Amino acid sequence: MNKPTLVILAAGIGSRYGGLKQLDTFTPQGDTILDFSIYDAIQAGFGKVVFIIRKSIEKDFKAFFNKKLEGKIEVVYVYQEIDNIPERFKDNNREKPWGTGHALLMAKEVVKENFAVINADDFYGKEAFEVMAKSLKKMDENSYNFNMMGYILKNTISNYGSVSRGECKVDEKGYLTGITERTHIEKINGVLKFKDENGNFTPIAEDTIVSMNFFGFTPKYFEISESLFENFLEKNYKEPKAEFFIPLVLNHIIVNNIATMEVLKSNARWFGVTYKQDKEHVTFEIQKLKDKGIYPKNLW
Repeated sequence: MNKPTLVILAAGIGSRYGGLKQLDTFTPQGDTILDFSIYDAIQAGFGKVVFIIRKSIEKDFKAFFNKKLEGKIEVVYVYQEIDNIPERFKDNNREKPWGTGHALLMAKEVVKENFAVINADDFYGKEAFEVMAKSLKKMDENSYNFNMMGYILKNTISNYGSVSRGECKVDEKGYLTGITERTHIEKINGVLKFKDENGNFTPIAEDTIVSMNFFGFTPKYFEISESLFENFLEKNYKEPKAEFFIPLVLNHIIVNNIATMEVLKSNARWFGVTYKQDKEHVTFEIQKLKDKGIYPKNLW
């Protein structure tokens, strides 16, 4: 059985954060959030890491990660650029990347085994990687049995502004029946609310299961996603802000009974940095984990 691969979505620009948060450090030893995810993945039995980045940050990324990961895990880089699309759709004035669904397609040629997908700037927790690795190792590579880590909404919000989350509908057997991308969720007067497409705020339950872009797939995912992306471009390639999100693919496969999506549960505490002000909290939480001995003082 092939070891699963970890695919990291690291091409984002982090406009709300103000800088390249993928390489921002959170410990005196100079660890990024991503260092912990890769460390956890290696411990859990992943055999390869694929960074999806942009050419403009390639030099910084390689300087940061290549040396420390050498000999510990196979490392591959692929690139999400705006013009990485079929030729016939290239007559647009696009400035913004095409979204997470497009980014993940960039890994198609280098990922031939079961794989997990994560964001570069989210701290998912050791247990989440163990649960995911165990599940991926059991999955038939030719099957359409996918999964995702589910998190509780109230544990994933920022105190400093709105966040974007995938709101999940889960059936009694623990399978996903639908996912809605909520691009603006925030706490207003102590109540969690999301903003709909008309700009209206609607309350959302604190214990709602949400996706943090931590998914588990077989290579079959790429076949489904590629044709969907072409359909998406047919309709949207002249729309400067249209984005192709992974949840669009997931909704399609669920609605059409193409694949199943099991929602895995983890008690691991998620934390992440959407805003610069989040950094202090994340730094404190990571130090607590090191102090408890969950992570060594020097990861590498």
